[in-house]
Amino acid sequence: MKKLVLKRLLQVVPLLIGMSFVSFIIIQSSPGDYFAQMKMNPEISPSTIEHMKTSFGLDRPVIVQYLMWVKNICRFDFGVSFAYHIPVRTLIKFRVKNTLCLAVFSIFLSWMIAVPLAVLAGYREGSWFDKLFSLLAYISISLPSFFVALLFVYFISKTGVLPLGGTRSVFDISAGSFTIFKDYLRHLLVPGLVLCFVNTGWLFRLMKNNFVEVFNTPYILAAWARGLPAGSVIFKHTLRNALNPMFTILGMEIGNILNGAALTEIICGWPGMGSLVLEAVLSHDLYLVMGSLVISGFLLIIGNLIGDILLAFFDPRIRLS
Repeated sequence: MKKLVLKRLLQVVPLLIGMSFVSFIIIQSSPGDYFAQMKMNPEISPSTIEHMKTSFGLDRPVIVQYLMWVKNICRFDFGVSFAYHIPVRTLIKFRVKNTLCLAVFSIFLSWMIAVPLAVLAGYREGSWFDKLFSLLAYISISLPSFFVALLFVYFISKTGVLPLGGTRSVFDISAGSFTIFKDYLRHLLVPGLVLCFVNTGWLFRLMKNNFVEVFNTPYILAAWARGLPAGSVIFKHTLRNALNPMFTILGMEIGNILNGAALTEIICGWPGMGSLVLEAVLSHDLYLVMGSLVISGFLLIIGNLIGDILLAFFDPRIRLS
């Protein structure tokens, strides 16, 4: 396990360099930039725009710009955002915390709902329980995330049971840490429940199919023939083997949370990385886009590493190989 973790960590640097180089070249080669929008403002002189390009190092060749950016990244300097006029690291530091909280909450809740229901549906395949939750899973898969977010926002706005937008309410100075934390969770519920609803459907379908496939194998029949208890057959022999493919999906789910949460964050007003990346791309904010790509790439690699570690921990065959 130590060799596996060390090997995967050593792969982070070349993977991030390759991903960032291709992304940097594509962004700089695309038509238009942030300063092209400034040229349309008659109050800004061309000399001011050229001075800003020089100060950001954008008057040099693309390769030189990339090498300068890599040099700054090695010092944990992500540059300055064109649109916000503050360091990119400050923006990402605040937004990535919110996205990670949203990811952990939605992934944990969807797994806690999908896995037990899938086990029950797979064990009682063909029953009314299986048919009911399979229908609900199909509905969950069929509805796009932005539509579900709109439905949630409409319902919450009419009932007022939960706050909408932002991460905290206006508090008195004397408010305690527990009160602030509880209010943060209340703001987190709306986008978290949206992503949970969207993810639970396909997790249920995949987990149920894995469970049924393992449950019908000859070694499970042999376990029944040996007179093992039902709990041992279902949880120790069937569920443990059915979870193996799910751990790989868990790693990918952690890394891809930025892609799936962008529209949800925007509609629900949650200030996370997804909405920040979309704003940066639309405004051609080069350093903010690159900083966000580095963070998302790092999360994807770490997510896959976590999935591999969990798979090796639960499957002795992986450890032996």
